Parts: sequence; structure tokens; C-alpha cells
Amino acid sequence: MTASPVIKAVTNFKQVSKTLEEFDVEEQPSSLLEKRYPNIRVIQSGVKQLKSDEHKIYTEDGKEYIYEKLCLCAGAKPKLIVEGNPYVLGIRDTDSAQAFQKNLAQAERIVVVGNGGIALELVYEIQGCEVIWAIKDKAIGNTFFDAGAAEFLIPKLTAKSQETPIECKRTKYTVEGSEERSTAAPDRLGSALGPDWHEGLHLKGTKEFSHKVHIEILCEVRKIHLQQEFIQLQRTSLTFPKGEKNVEPDEVLWPVYVELTNGKIYGCNFIVSATGVVPNIGPFLHGNNFAVGEDGGLKVDKHMHTSLPDVYAAGDICTAAWEPSPVWHQMRLWTQARQMGWYAAKCMVADALGESIDMDFSFELFAHVTKFFNYKVVVLGKYNAQGLGSDHELMLRCTKGHEYVKVVMQNGRMMGAVLIGETDLEETFENLILNQMDLSAYGEDLLNPDIDIEDYFD
Repeated sequence: MTASPVIKAVTNFKQVSKTLEEFDVEEQPSSLLEKRYPNIRVIQSGVKQLKSDEHKIYTEDGKEYIYEKLCLCAGAKPKLIVEGNPYVLGIRDTDSAQAFQKNLAQAERIVVVGNGGIALELVYEIQGCEVIWAIKDKAIGNTFFDAGAAEFLIPKLTAKSQETPIECKRTKYTVEGSEERSTAAPDRLGSALGPDWHEGLHLKGTKEFSHKVHIEILCEVRKIHLQQEFIQLQRTSLTFPKGEKNVEPDEVLWPVYVELTNGKIYGCNFIVSATGVVPNIGPFLHGNNFAVGEDGGLKVDKHMHTSLPDVYAAGDICTAAWEPSPVWHQMRLWTQARQMGWYAAKCMVADALGESIDMDFSFELFAHVTKFFNYKVVVLGKYNAQGLGSDHELMLRCTKGHEYVKVVMQNGRMMGAVLIGETDLEETFENLILNQMDLSAYGEDLLNPDIDIEDYFD
């Protein structure tokens, strides 16, 4: 059952190592799924209400369906810095990404707020438009890496020209009359974007330069002023900073102004809110006593079962409430959503057949591979020393413009790693984290580029 006329399909799936996987996500018409699997029926409608005590679902088109087992996979929605402001765009699904592309084509300056994956990809991909990037942290991309890795990546932001990005293989299906759909229901959530969502989009503003990004650190948005309000305030906004100290008052009148908590005000054409997501549990709560996690997701046990009988959940909508492996944590990412969906299906079948099932191997180790600033980025285990306390140590190896390798060690054992560039170390490090071998004897040699570490541990 889906509110969207298209479904997301995983294509070009590649098992990079035991736990790392790469894939593309394509939108396909749901009829393809029904053709391929005759036992599947796709119902296109939003859910109006779930009555779990009656095992019934009521849809927006007035029908009701009885289920034996139900899995909720409604994802998450963008956490917008302010709701209902036409100048604030969230980027969540294919429709909002295209709306962004359309707005950007007429823009001279935008403000990007947020420091996760989407913000990182955006500021790198945008050309011909000034970007003011406001982040609440000290360094960029702190969801995925530390200040050292951020320093390694920053030169790419200021580079005059970009390398050719790797060709995109994604196809986009539209559905007749989809224009009406996206304008008529701004609150209707499309399905989440794929991992390579910005490829195939033309992200260019009105100017002729390639990159112009200014980062404002340790700040958040205090207030957003529309043009009229701003004129009445009689405050000064700033031009795009040229050097360290060179900040001048801006003579241009902008449609909207962003006031940051550091006191600075910048005018812009629009604001992109890329400040994360919140689980989309709203449609299912009424009349159902779900246990909900601190992050707003439906709590699930190690068999993806919610607190209600015969109701499971997977992906961004759920909160993993089991005792996790010491080197795994939940993160609302495509890779985890795919693994959870796959595992939830196995659990539902096992339960229906009265069989027992072991926890899936993909939850043994946190592993994610992605691409930022045209570098391959692999994060493994407790890559930012999450929850390890102060008795851990870091080992680093960095070759400017080429690779950045960081490992997190505790009691001589590898607990996590960040690999940027073509390091070829992911499989070796994955094994070292999984088997928790004592590496004290190797000391600094662990990252010595003249020693072929793979030969040691194959």
C-alpha cells in the first residue's frame, strides 16, 4: 500500500564486502512489480487510519483492508526549520528535489541550513550561485566525520573547477497528471530520494562562476524575515564575504532574509532546510498504543516487531530498541532501510510459520559507503567514537587531496574507521573490527603506507 504512483527499486546492487553494499535507487511504475511477482498487489492510496485491535487499515479513498501481519515502512519527513514559509524548501523526495532545481535556476544566492548528507552534497554540486552555509557545529559534515576529515574536504569546495562526476544511471518515471499532484498536496510525502539523488539534476544558478561557498559555523537560524519586514526593521544585511574581514553592508534587496544566532543577517532568494528528518508515524498513532522511541520512531525489537501484535516496522519510521552490537548503531540511511525491510520480511514469514530466526548479519557492524565531494567515503563501526568514553585513541593517515584514513582504537582493538578516497582498506578494517583482534603489537604500523596491511590479515 503506497500513496505514491511510483515505487523505489534497488538496482545495480553490489556487495562491496561482507557488510558494505552499494546500489542505485530507481523509480519504477508499480505495475512493473506486479508483473514481476504475481503474488504482489499494489494498492495506491494513503492510509487514513490503522485500527490494530481489529487488524484493519482504512485508506483515504474510503476502503478498508484486513491484515494478518502488517509492516509499516512510511519513512520520515524533513524537519523544516520553519513550516509553511514559501521561501523555505526541504529536500526529501523527487518532487522537492525538482522544485529546488527550478528555484535555483533563477537564484543568485541561497542559504543552506544543516550539516548532514544532503547539505554536504548540495553545497558541492551547486554552481553559478552564491551559497551561505549555516552549520551548528564547528566543522562540516559532523554526522559522518570529524574536523580532520572536514579539513581534508574543504579545499574541494573552493577549487575553481570540478572533476567530471561519475555518470548517472538513474531513470525517472513520471505519471500522467503528476503536476497537479505535486501542487495540490504540499503535505503529501513522496518516497525518499535515492543515494545518488542529485545526479541527473542540473543544479545551476544564474551566475557564471562555478563555486562560491561561505560557511558560517557554530550558528543556527534565529529568525527569517520577509522583504517588507526586513525594510521596517531598518537593520543591515551583509554581502557575500570576500576575505576574512571584508564584510560590507548589502545594497541589494532580497526576497527573504536570514538572521543567524551569531547576529549576522544575509539576504537570499530562498533557504534550503537540510536539518534531518523525523519519523513519519503520524497516520498510525490515533487509537493505537505504540511504544515510541526518544527520536520519535516506533520502537521495534530484534525481530522488527513493534509493541503491537502482528505489526512490524522497518526503515526510517522505526527505532531499533534491541541491545545493539557494540559496533552497530542506527542511522536513517538508505542502506539501513533496505536491510531492515529485507530482514522484516524474513521475520514476518518466520513468525507466520512458527519458526525462529537469527538476527541478520548486517546488524553486526555499522557500515556505509557513499560519495562526498567526488571522493568515495566509507564509514565503519563507531567511526566517530560514538559512546566509547574518553579511553579511546585515534590513528590518522592523510595525504592531501588523495586520501584520509582514521581508525578508532580502544584497548588495542579497532572499533571504527573513516576512509576517504580510494584506500582499498575497507575489507581489511571491516574484518579487524568484526573479529576484535588485539592489534596493540602493530602500533602505528597499522597505518604505515609502506606496509601492505592486507597481507597481514588475509
